[in-house]
Amino acid sequence: MTIGQNATAAKAVLLAAAVLATPAQAWAGPADTYYERAFVVAADARCDLFAPQVDAALTAAMAQARGAALRSGAAEADLNAVVARARSRAAAVSCRDPQLATVRARVDGAFSGWTRTPRMTFAGERQHWVADRTKWARPGWRLMQASTVGASSVTFGYGGKADASALTAVVSFVGRSRPNAARIVFRDDAKAPRAWLAGGGLAPASTRASVWATGVSAADPGLLAEGRRAGEAWRFPASAADRLARLDPRETFLVEFHFRDGSVATARFEAGDFAAGRAFMGMGAL
Repeated sequence: MTIGQNATAAKAVLLAAAVLATPAQAWAGPADTYYERAFVVAADARCDLFAPQVDAALTAAMAQARGAALRSGAAEADLNAVVARARSRAAAVSCRDPQLATVRARVDGAFSGWTRTPRMTFAGERQHWVADRTKWARPGWRLMQASTVGASSVTFGYGGKADASALTAVVSFVGRSRPNAARIVFRDDAKAPRAWLAGGGLAPASTRASVWATGVSAADPGLLAEGRRAGEAWRFPASAADRLARLDPRETFLVEFHFRDGSVATARFEAGDFAAGRAFMGMGAL
């Protein structure tokens, strides 16, 4: 490593120590915060700095910072460059660097509180994700967002048994008619690499992808919306979560319910800070 590279790496460590003195500094811009959290996450992956729960908290905070930067107007391409620069700087720092030890101590102090936090709300434009780490012992929503279709409530996220890794949509339709299929519809990043923010954040039909539900069952009472006595729980492949996590937080995705007569009932959801909520949930039960 050259003297210049060493100095740059050391500067990155000192910046991280300053920004991560608390989980969010008022003076740090969203892109700056994203850089520092990405730097520490990359250093942790390389040097094994933190316990798994703190690592999960950092990952959630990094995803949250990315969402804040996008909402503030940062371009996705610029943020990709930010994270690449942060990883490059982390790769240039020695795991034995004493300044990295300072960062480690400050991060432990700043983020250890997250590991004891039972619930967190990740706010969106109109809808939000609610994470609840107390819902492992009994069936309930560990991460959810609520919506409606007509007079019927729809809840989407991770719910049910503690070991369930599949996304679930629970719907309580008013009336006797029931759907015979369901799917998630969202922007296909292979067809449209850039976020689609026009028209309410929903990509045009020609650039959408979909994932069909793999099964349905009666919903556990703990997953039903308030006031509902019955409903169906539609389960989706675990791989769908990775695709939703790649969406811009300002984008919209749909959950469609298809009926035998050809009609479709559609519930709208916000991508929001889904990735941050999933990482927060990854800290496990309290």
